[in-house]
Order: sequence, then structure tokens, then C-alpha cells
Amino acid sequence: MIRIGVICPSEIAFRRFMPALQQARNFEYIGVAAALYCEWTESGQASLNKSTIPSEYEKACHFAQTYGGKVFEGYENMVSSNEIDAVYLPLPPALHFKWAEKALRNGKHVLVEKPSSTSLSDTTKLVTLAKNNSLAIHENYMFVYHNQLKAINAIINSGELGEVRIYRINFGFPKRDLRDFRYNKLLGGGALLDAGGYTLKYASLLLGNNSFLTAATANYITGYEVDMYGSATMQNPQGEVAQISFGMDNDYRCELEIWCSKATLTTNRILTAPAGFVPTYTIKKNQEIETHTLPADDAFLKSILQFEQCINNSVTRDEEYKLIEHQSALVEKFKELCRMV
Repeated sequence: MIRIGVICPSEIAFRRFMPALQQARNFEYIGVAAALYCEWTESGQASLNKSTIPSEYEKACHFAQTYGGKVFEGYENMVSSNEIDAVYLPLPPALHFKWAEKALRNGKHVLVEKPSSTSLSDTTKLVTLAKNNSLAIHENYMFVYHNQLKAINAIINSGELGEVRIYRINFGFPKRDLRDFRYNKLLGGGALLDAGGYTLKYASLLLGNNSFLTAATANYITGYEVDMYGSATMQNPQGEVAQISFGMDNDYRCELEIWCSKATLTTNRILTAPAGFVPTYTIKKNQEIETHTLPADDAFLKSILQFEQCINNSVTRDEEYKLIEHQSALVEKFKELCRMV
């Protein structure tokens, strides 16, 4: 049995992680950690006023009332606890490196929300630390485990669509509350690290790990300190191309379009389908349009089960190390191409 704790009673932990964890037989939930104020200021957030720091203790108590377990006062107390074998880390991106590193140095396996960190150098340090201590670190891009991706790959490989001319992946959503960490540069905000990572990840899956970025643009809006939307082009050695776009000041879109020689396939919940949701796709052949269903799934549960495999299987663990570094390298290349600071 793998004893796991949650660092921070975040919305995604409460709404998505815990319901999925309850279905994972080989995990035992121990508790949730609430930050001490000093743990935020020591994490490079010294310019934040105390009044802007969310009070996590009350949220953690509500978390415990709903899901059981104990409340750890302070993240440090959780990562150093001998009651814990693994941690789920759904903090803002700028805090991932610090707390993932502390957890790994205390012998804990780490399931970290995307992105693994805010820089390739930090991600490489985490992977090296995990590897040297035979520990799992798993980046929670859960959509990659959804069965709809396999179904779409089968359609592509069947030849029904003909030869692929281009892939297009769009993921964006309207503005959220301005206090959201996504708009805070100190906390690792920005559209690239949030929405853009999804599109880069999926483009890499479609084109293969030998694909590369050829162009990238990050766009800013007056009054915001982070990138708000962006786009890029990826290519593989075979000449296949993917165009991606993303943003967090956008009309909601979560789409895949595959334009081919015989037909075009489109689907609109490719990255965010919740548990039990039945996605649909359309195939357009000139003026004829057909609509079909894709399989429902629980991608969050399957990502947790993949984390379990990383813990128990060294081959799976080594494969995950490579995937995490590859994803981080893509994000770093995007920054280089558009000279992001």
C-alpha cells in the first residue's frame, strides 16, 4: 500500500484528484498539508503581502471533513513525515521545484501537476535527483491516458482520412478571477506554462518525440505581467506539421482538427474530457458530415495508476523521466524562439 499525502488543498485536488484516488486500490490517503505563511515567503514570494496569501488551514479542514485523513500544518511537516510514501503536488508552477525537491530528498515519490517546473534546468535537477534515489516523479498530463486518443490514432492509421496534411490543436479559455495564480509571474503564471503545455504535449505525441518547434509566438496584453496567449508550429523529420494555439483570454476551445487528403476529423474535448464524459468527433468528406462518439474514460485515475507503475516498475520510471525532460525541453525551446524572459 502506497501512503500518499496532498500538498495544498487546491481546487483540482479537491474536485478531481481525490475522487479518482478513492478508486485506486493500492493507495492509502493519509492527509492534506496547509502552508505556513513563511513557507510561501521563503519560496521566493517575498514581495507578496500577507493579505494576498490564501488561508489554507480552513480549506484543509474542509478537505479533511470531506475526505478524511489528517491536516498537516506546514508542507515541510508532510514531506518529512514517516507516515507518507508519496505526495501529490498541485501548487502553482513556481513552487513545484522547491517542494518536489524537498519531497524527493526526504525519500518521497512525487506526482506533480503540470508543468514539472518552470525551467528545463530545474526539471533536469528533479529528474536527476529522483533517478539517483530510485524514486518516481510523474507529471500529471492526464489527458494522454484517455482512451479517445487511442481511438483517434486508430482512425488515422485505418486510412479512412487519407494522408495527413496538418494537425491543428487549440486550447484556450476565458479570463478567470485576477487573483488566480495564472496571472501572477512570481507564481509561474502565463498561458504557455498553463494551457500551452497541453498543446505542445499532444503535438509531440502526434508527430513523435523527434519532432521540433520551427516557430513560436507569445502575446501579451496591457495590464498583465504574463503571456496571455500564443501559437507555434511543430514539424517532424517526415515533414508532418502541427499548428498549435492557446490562451487564457480566449473564447473556450479545446479542439483537435486533422485535415487530410480524403477527409477532416474534428473533436472538441480532446484535452479536458472529465470522467464519464462521452466525447464526439465529426468526419467531413467534402460536404458530407458524420458525427460519432469516442470512448468515455477516467484519465485522472489512469494517471494515478501510471504513477503507481512508476513507483513499482523501474522501466516505467525511466520512461517517465525521459518524457518529463522532453516536455520541459519543448517549453524551453518555445521560450527561446519568441525570446520570452
